[in-house]
Amino acid sequence: MTRVAAIQMVCTDDAEENRQRAMEKIRQAAAEGAKIILLPELFENLYFCKIQDPAWFDQACSWQEHPGRKEFEHLAKELEVVLPVSFFERDGQSCFNSIAIIDADGSTLGVYRKTHIPQGPGYEEKYYFSPGDCGLKVWKTAYGTIGVGICWDQWFPEAARTMALMGADFLFYPTAIGSEPDDPDLDSSEHWMTVQRGHAGANMIPVITANRSGHETQGSVSLDFYGSSFIAGPRAELTARAGRNSEEILYGDFDPDSLKRDRSAWGIFRDRRPDCYKRMAAL
Repeated sequence: MTRVAAIQMVCTDDAEENRQRAMEKIRQAAAEGAKIILLPELFENLYFCKIQDPAWFDQACSWQEHPGRKEFEHLAKELEVVLPVSFFERDGQSCFNSIAIIDADGSTLGVYRKTHIPQGPGYEEKYYFSPGDCGLKVWKTAYGTIGVGICWDQWFPEAARTMALMGADFLFYPTAIGSEPDDPDLDSSEHWMTVQRGHAGANMIPVITANRSGHETQGSVSLDFYGSSFIAGPRAELTARAGRNSEEILYGDFDPDSLKRDRSAWGIFRDRRPDCYKRMAAL
């Protein structure tokens, strides 16, 4: 049995404070038996993509140069936990919305770069991030094979299915999503959750999603992040859900070997017809 955890937290404009608070919450989750622990997207700072401000490019760096890399690697080794850690990556002249996967021995297995980059009022990500150039990935960790997508990736069933076909036992989605500045009456939280529960049910794989919460203002743009982090089981059942305005840690317990047997018995991968799906990739 593997216990997974999703951390929902409020983020401030103090990166060091956010890192330290994140590490405290990781310790808390590990003390409760969690072995794979997910933090929200870009948790080290305010969600800076609300407006276009070139000053933020100064914060981008490689994972090797990241100011918190060694601390997170040491923490993972000390607690014997797996940590997907979101960060603003620079590689040459390109910047990416990325996540480093740290295994339970403290080694970094590699970096995933967000594939799908959104663009809209309050979510000006195309200004900051190039589309990921590494493709979708899965990672063989001490506690199972994990697939990790980042926020907007979670809306694409093709991404979830691809990671499932690559052997993922769990799908993790660090997230930063909330209100829409151009449509204050729109609340996407139920739509957002339903889509991802569909990924869990369609692939019979647990989905773990960690969102931030709280009110943030940048320039003239304000966002209310709606929290609602959740864990969905392999039949799309909602096993844990956080509140909208709270800081919480959610837990879920799953047996990867049992889930593999269930997927084989159900036949959802056996009965696939890739020959009939070729047009989808061409459209």
